[in-house]
Amino acid sequence: MTAHILVVDDDPVQRRLLKNAVERYGHAAHLAENGRIALEFLKRNPSQFNVIVLDLMMPELDGLGFLQAAGEMGIDTPVIVQTGQGGIDTVVQAMRAGAFDFVVKPVSPERIAASISNALKVDHREAKVRAVRGDRGTSVSFGDIVSASPEMLRVIDLAQRAAQSNIPVVLEGESGVGKEMIARAIQAGGERASKPFITVNCGAIPSNMVESVLFGHEKGAFSGATERHVGKFVEADGGTLFLDEIGDLPLDVQVKLLRAVQQGEIEIVGAGKTQKVDVRLVSATNKDLIEEVRAGRFREDLYYRLNVFPITIPALRRRKEDIPHLARVFTERFSGEQKLEHALHVGPGALALLTAYDWPGNIRQLENAIFRAVVLAEGPELTEKDFPQIAAQIPDFQSPELLATAAEPLNADDADESDAGFAEAYRQSRAESALAHPMFGGPENIIVSTDETGEVRKLADVEEELIRFALKFYRGQMSQVARKLGIGRSTLYRKLKDYGIDPDDPLKEAA
Repeated sequence: MTAHILVVDDDPVQRRLLKNAVERYGHAAHLAENGRIALEFLKRNPSQFNVIVLDLMMPELDGLGFLQAAGEMGIDTPVIVQTGQGGIDTVVQAMRAGAFDFVVKPVSPERIAASISNALKVDHREAKVRAVRGDRGTSVSFGDIVSASPEMLRVIDLAQRAAQSNIPVVLEGESGVGKEMIARAIQAGGERASKPFITVNCGAIPSNMVESVLFGHEKGAFSGATERHVGKFVEADGGTLFLDEIGDLPLDVQVKLLRAVQQGEIEIVGAGKTQKVDVRLVSATNKDLIEEVRAGRFREDLYYRLNVFPITIPALRRRKEDIPHLARVFTERFSGEQKLEHALHVGPGALALLTAYDWPGNIRQLENAIFRAVVLAEGPELTEKDFPQIAAQIPDFQSPELLATAAEPLNADDADESDAGFAEAYRQSRAESALAHPMFGGPENIIVSTDETGEVRKLADVEEELIRFALKFYRGQMSQVARKLGIGRSTLYRKLKDYGIDPDDPLKEAA
């Protein structure tokens, strides 16, 4: 079915690119050069458009003004906002105003297509968008993975390629990012889809039982009263064995695992014999395995046997575009599981709050927060009040004045006496923030060009500080950082490695 997409952008080049992207995926594109003209379209025929793609920075009527006016008109068409700034404050304002999704310029055709597809599912109330299944035993396909960010689209592309072979895969990423779901999708997308999928959390097994759990054990083999325990390798024979937290395996067990990987056979504990197994291995870790190798905690030969096809799943704070979609999906799922008379919806204020938060526990933490909110909700939609624990960690979120002020420098000369306290509090918060780190030359974020002796500093030192500043300023959005610095992402990653910069904590000095 052809969808009608309204593209609102004052840049003729951007309008043409978006038009081509929309039509490339079989939809009809309608163009408006600013928010005022777009509103005229909607007044004439409010139900004509299925999705609106909206630029935020435009003359006459900008994106936020358009969202406000459309809300007053009762227009509930999903709106995808484009921002060239990438700052979370701008995104939060847009989500508060009712935006469905956001993309950061320049946006690829694949990214805008994914966002439009997600919006159409909501618009048409078609097949439910799917998330992590409550029953971990069910089959999960790549279509079940909620993905809107370029980073996750890349992960899915790599995983789909890995699914077409039996190549050993290592899934890297923080706890809660969805490594098991990717592993299940790899299994479901390959020739072993109908075979067993067995999971083992290597970090949750007592060290003296790991070998028995993995390879099985046999008692009384020479007395005639044999008692045998089948190990996970035998259970997974013909299918896939998912070894979660592989970095926690004891060294002595790593030796036997290496043999299983190399020769396709295991040695059953107490049996004095080996057994052939046909198992596809997918491993996962939240540790840096190469650092574990250097520290002597992980065998180098096993590392190179397992780490043939590494896939790094980014933390949720690095793919905030996925948060609104995940929040809607979890809300819909838990509404059904709680057998609510009417499915709950996520209000714009709640979406803005959830998007602003960095989610150290990643998707698992977001899922649990939504579950709690759905159970305790009293109204027809989730609001900021349903997430008190999240709001408490973003104390300034509830203040629209602060968000508005954050968009432009505070001029203390323009503040009257009644605003003096607020102005001082805001200035103090900036002075205490990470952006006021001494390496940036104090609260004005100036990178100094001379050293203590008055000599011009080395170019490499200045470059390192600028990269650190950009990472903090753009909140770790690697594409945005690379674009603003005028370098490619591969170059940026190389420089991070050269300077020993941790993208999650750019102000932390290298050890």
